[in-house]
Amino acid sequence: MLRNADVSNRPKPNQRTPSGEAFTRLILEAFRFNGCLLAAGDRLTQDLGLTSARWQVLGAIDEGPLPVAQISRNMGLSRQAVQRVANELAAGGFVAFADNPIIGAPNSRVLRRGAAGARRDYPEAGRVGQSHHSWLRRIDGGSGGKCSSGSPVRD
Repeated sequence: MLRNADVSNRPKPNQRTPSGEAFTRLILEAFRFNGCLLAAGDRLTQDLGLTSARWQVLGAIDEGPLPVAQISRNMGLSRQAVQRVANELAAGGFVAFADNPIIGAPNSRVLRRGAAGARRDYPEAGRVGQSHHSWLRRIDGGSGGKCSSGSPVRD
């Protein structure tokens, strides 16, 4: 049987413990930071007609072709969201779908860079890389500003 003193020391159901409050603040800051990174990515790629989502998918296949399902697992996104972006990129020629050389099943196609997404055929992609590296140097050097949420993300 619990004594009254034991019950009174417990947090109320709608009250966070100090560690719970700290964890909640950390999660909210991570969400704000993610928003800042997405906004910065949109600015870096806007001249190319890309978005952060498109840039992420292109980056996911930078090392080689992958199935949409694997990209979604690697990025922590839904397969449907990655499929939608992959379809948009394919329509623009940035990527192409190809047979999976490992499985060879028609249902298991891989996403690879298309003609417009190949670095050798798409010099504008190098501008994104240059902007990205410039942005990273500003972050590393401590210059820049804050994102709109006030988080210390340089853009």
